[in-house]
Amino acid sequence: TNSMFSPEDFGLCTVISVGEQILEMFDHAYGSYMKYAYPADELMPLSCRGRVRGLEPNRVILFFPLLCFILFFAQLLNRLEDFEEAVKKTVKDVRLDNDVVVSVFETNIRVLGGLLGAHVMADLLKQRGEKMQWYGDELLHMAKDLGYRLLPAFNTTSGLPYPRVNLRYGVVNPLSRTGTETDTCTACAGTMILEFAALSRLSGESVFEEHARKALDVLWEKRQRGSNLMGTVINIHNGDWVRRDSGVGAGIDSYYEYLMKAYILLGDNVYLERFNTHYSAIMKYISQPPLLLSVHMHNPTVNVRSWMDSLLAFFPGLQVLRGDLKPAIETHEMLYQVTKQHKFLPEAFTTEFRVHWGQHPLRPEFAESTYFLYKATGDPYYLKVGQSIVEKLNTHTRVPCGFAAVQDVRTGAHEDRMDSFFLAEMFKYLYLLFSEKSHLPFDIDDYIFTTEAHLLPVSLSTSQPACEGNNTDLYTTQVEDLFTYSCPSAQTLFPNNPSFAKTIRDSYKYLTGVGRAPHTSPVRGIELPLHDTGMEPVEFLKSMGISLTPLTDMAAASSASRTKDSQKGVYRVKLVAEVRHTPEEEEVVPHIVQLISPPFLGRTVLTAGPAKFGMDLTKQEHGVKGSIVKSVPYTACGHIENPIELQGHIALALRGDCMFAAKARRLQEAGAIGVIFIDQREDSSSAETPLFQMVGDGESTDDITVPLVFLFSREGAILTGALQEHQNVDVLLLPKERQLGKEKTEKLNIKFRLAKEGELEDNEADTGTTIRLVLETDHQEPCSLDRKSPQSTP
Repeated sequence: TNSMFSPEDFGLCTVISVGEQILEMFDHAYGSYMKYAYPADELMPLSCRGRVRGLEPNRVILFFPLLCFILFFAQLLNRLEDFEEAVKKTVKDVRLDNDVVVSVFETNIRVLGGLLGAHVMADLLKQRGEKMQWYGDELLHMAKDLGYRLLPAFNTTSGLPYPRVNLRYGVVNPLSRTGTETDTCTACAGTMILEFAALSRLSGESVFEEHARKALDVLWEKRQRGSNLMGTVINIHNGDWVRRDSGVGAGIDSYYEYLMKAYILLGDNVYLERFNTHYSAIMKYISQPPLLLSVHMHNPTVNVRSWMDSLLAFFPGLQVLRGDLKPAIETHEMLYQVTKQHKFLPEAFTTEFRVHWGQHPLRPEFAESTYFLYKATGDPYYLKVGQSIVEKLNTHTRVPCGFAAVQDVRTGAHEDRMDSFFLAEMFKYLYLLFSEKSHLPFDIDDYIFTTEAHLLPVSLSTSQPACEGNNTDLYTTQVEDLFTYSCPSAQTLFPNNPSFAKTIRDSYKYLTGVGRAPHTSPVRGIELPLHDTGMEPVEFLKSMGISLTPLTDMAAASSASRTKDSQKGVYRVKLVAEVRHTPEEEEVVPHIVQLISPPFLGRTVLTAGPAKFGMDLTKQEHGVKGSIVKSVPYTACGHIENPIELQGHIALALRGDCMFAAKARRLQEAGAIGVIFIDQREDSSSAETPLFQMVGDGESTDDITVPLVFLFSREGAILTGALQEHQNVDVLLLPKERQLGKEKTEKLNIKFRLAKEGELEDNEADTGTTIRLVLETDHQEPCSLDRKSPQSTP
């Protein structure tokens, strides 16, 4: 073992009970889907019904949790009868020839990966003679059909895929309702190789691997040659970077993951060379242990934001595969401390570990890294971490019809969603965490996890032919280390020092302050509630009239002050802080959408958030008035199909699928005079979620001149309900303080001046608006400026 503890210290009975608890939780989640939602896309756990396209707000893609069920029960639990029945249901009920626009990235990792993993298991069972003797590669045929339906997305001049495709009509067909997109994220284009290469090698048709390989080649050529970093969003036609921030979180995460895993699955050194090159750059510029901060790809010494997103929680697990355990332990421990403070990882949190975005959609990345660290170190500490995840899920997210996402970790409010990755990944990693390899029906080391935790056999690198036409030159990593070409060895990493991992963790044990014992000190002090407000600490101090002295000035001031202020009752407050100059946060000015047409007549007022671009409504005396019209498509992420209806009106558009600025440009070009964005997250409201300012896409937004406001979903539902009932609804967009019909308090400015009796000018005396304040001399005591004279009369 490489730990100070032994498995007996943790308790074998506890391990078994937690494993059984995880199985019961999966049965509850999956059983709820089958009872209340099948065959809908997803389960809505608060409504106890399915999410059906066209009837409920759609979020991602076509989805069948049966694929998750197949892999989980068959591969891990050996429930062969359930597996066989699920395969039959999938073959019978799943149809891919649908007129639906789907995310290429999401469909690949969720559906295609699920079909391939299920096929591998079905074929294995058939070869063993245990079950599935009737199976004739039906799942593989479905996977190939889906692969061909995704291929039209790669028909671009660069080879980078469109972000969306119509499963029936492709991209260029006029009926496709897609093909107008210009940008995609790095992860979206770079997370295809595992599934597409596996499909090629299992089906014998190389076209899939070739297209995925070409997309990776393009991304590699577009890296910043000085830093070897990647941007986050790229133009699919000319390969120009649209967003140049570089990190390991949202928009770029699985690109790095798939380079490393492509080497493991396919045995091609090109992928490892590229990963090692990027990894060196990440550790040089982005890794600031225990933090992982985004930087500008062209100027990597500059941090582009002061917060991190929860998706980067996968990175310690990837570092375990790389063999770099020390930073993996550091970052994982930081993440664990954040979960102790907020119960779950917020969707984004600041470098001071405060909430930036409060949502938690039951993401599995932290459980994934916990699993990999335990398998690498054998340290029961990570079993305790896993047990805490299980307990928090049961305590804070379990509902009668499944498990509900957390809308805001600060309030604990739920959201009516249970994503597929919760079934496909969370329970799988947790179950494997508490399972011994010998208890599994197959050797887990013979498989590689996709980013959606589907399992593909590493034997594909030798049993099937590789992709032909690989002309990519090898890029030689300048600095190689012990783990450049090998898997991590705990014996090498922790030679004769089982306490090493604990030593690393202990440095970050009280990073967020949670769990630290109260500190007693003989010195009386003042405790400032810096984290009880939404303000930055420095700004909070400024608001109290406290200024900070730079560190360079403290030494000189300290020696001079030792001889002063020594009287009883006088206290000296010494604040020592290292302050980094950052742009000041702008105050979010509440806006409103006021319904002014009959029968509302201004009585219905909806609180809205502003935008940092577009028309500044605070400078418009009377706001902007207009009738509202829904955009088609509602997300405004493709070609606007109803410009005639939008001309001269205020457009309604649903948040999601593309940037606010992209939506605004399309709707402005269509003739809209304003845009109201509505949150796609169900049950969000301004009463429970702090307002925020919408931001642009990183490029100049000077061309956007129409006013833009944001409504949470509850307020948005009131607005869309009014439109549905009354057809013609006029609204007024303006700052809340200028609300139409609101009583305004007039301010009276009063000026005082001292004058001797008789000096009052005649014109002032006749106005009738002058207040005379006569100060009579108190003969017993001189008049004082710092106390009120008892003889003063108006």
